[in-house]
Amino acid sequence: MGHTNRPAAWVGLLAAVLAGAASATGPAPGADTIGSKSAAGSSTVGRFPAETPRQRSARLAMVAGIERHGVSESTTLAAMRAVPRHLFVREQDVPYAYGDQPLAIASGQTISQPFIVAYMTALVEPDSGDRVLEIGTGSGYQAAVLAEIGCAVYTIEIDSLLAATARARLARLGYRDVHVRHGDGYLGWPAQAPFDAIVVTAAPPFVPRALVEQLARDGRMVVPVGEIDGIQSLTLVTRDEAGTVRLQPGLPVRFVPMVSGKRQDTPSLLHR
Repeated sequence: MGHTNRPAAWVGLLAAVLAGAASATGPAPGADTIGSKSAAGSSTVGRFPAETPRQRSARLAMVAGIERHGVSESTTLAAMRAVPRHLFVREQDVPYAYGDQPLAIASGQTISQPFIVAYMTALVEPDSGDRVLEIGTGSGYQAAVLAEIGCAVYTIEIDSLLAATARARLARLGYRDVHVRHGDGYLGWPAQAPFDAIVVTAAPPFVPRALVEQLARDGRMVVPVGEIDGIQSLTLVTRDEAGTVRLQPGLPVRFVPMVSGKRQDTPSLLHR
């Protein structure tokens, strides 16, 4: 599985990204188990609070748009159709939950553009049963998408308020196979390594060595690499069976910087 990087789709991909600039989260802190997961593509009826026909229709239209812009991996698209994004945004933003744009959440951060969530998910080719590390929990939406595929998700968030809120939300929605930790994403989660895939949703100036070391053989990591105030490159990092690491620069994106250390409940003007 995975995204097909066809030249014809590149312009659409770039337009989709620049139209709703990608957001990101920082590293993150401590450890706790959260919510549950449903297998890839499985029905979520009865597991989530009731939704309106309009919300379901809007979600399906959102995913159709993501597919038109070049994300064709069926498992990723099924997970995006299953996760109710309106449950991961602020109440006042529920009417806008299925637009292909980032939206504000707590601590001055944002929930990422749906296209970017789908694109990054497809790029690491997650499979049911995989162990996935996410750096930057944010609202918990990306973790929920990975859990819908059937992955065991270990997610790190540097902001204590966001970590606690995401932990409670994911637990409430039944994502038992998502584990949230408040800590420093640059350090990864050594006790749970190796990981089949790593998704980084904040931009470091270089690929963190600890994350590379925690990537399993035949593993894949996606990370936006670049300067704080510039355009970053959404880089695919692969590690083959022999342990050789390769970096493949990709889509131009704009994420918030990945910071080191733990951050307590302090509002930030940076958006992810």
